[in-house]
Amino acid sequence: MKKVKILFSVMALMLLVTSCTTKQGVINQLEDFSYELRDNSRYYDVKDWEKAGNKFIKLRKKIHKYEFDYTPEEKSQIGKLEGQCATYMAKGAKDGMFDKLKSVAGEIEGVLKGIFSGMTE
Repeated sequence: MKKVKILFSVMALMLLVTSCTTKQGVINQLEDFSYELRDNSRYYDVKDWEKAGNKFIKLRKKIHKYEFDYTPEEKSQIGKLEGQCATYMAKGAKDGMFDKLKSVAGEIEGVLKGIFSGMTE
C-alpha cells in the first residue's frame, strides 16, 4: 500500500512540474517570437507575415488555455510581450504589407481587442 501512495505522489508531482513547465513554456515561446519579430521582421515578405500572424494567434490560444493559472506578474509579462509583438506586426503592416494581410490583420485586431478588454476587467 505504501508503494501505491509513493507512486501516486510521484505522478502528482510530475503533473505539477509538467503543467508549470508548459505554462512557462508558452511565455518563453511568446518572448522568443517577440525577439524574432524585432530582429527579422524588416526582412519579411507577405508569406512570412502570414506565418507570423498565424503564430501570434496560436500563441494567444495557448496562453488563453492557462489564463487562470498565471500570476499577476506573469500576466503583466505576457501583456508586455504581446504588446511588443503587436507593435512589430503593426510596423510591418505599415510598411506596405497591410493590404496583402487584411485577413490576418483582422484576426490580429480581434485578438488585440480581446487582450485589451480582458485587461480592463
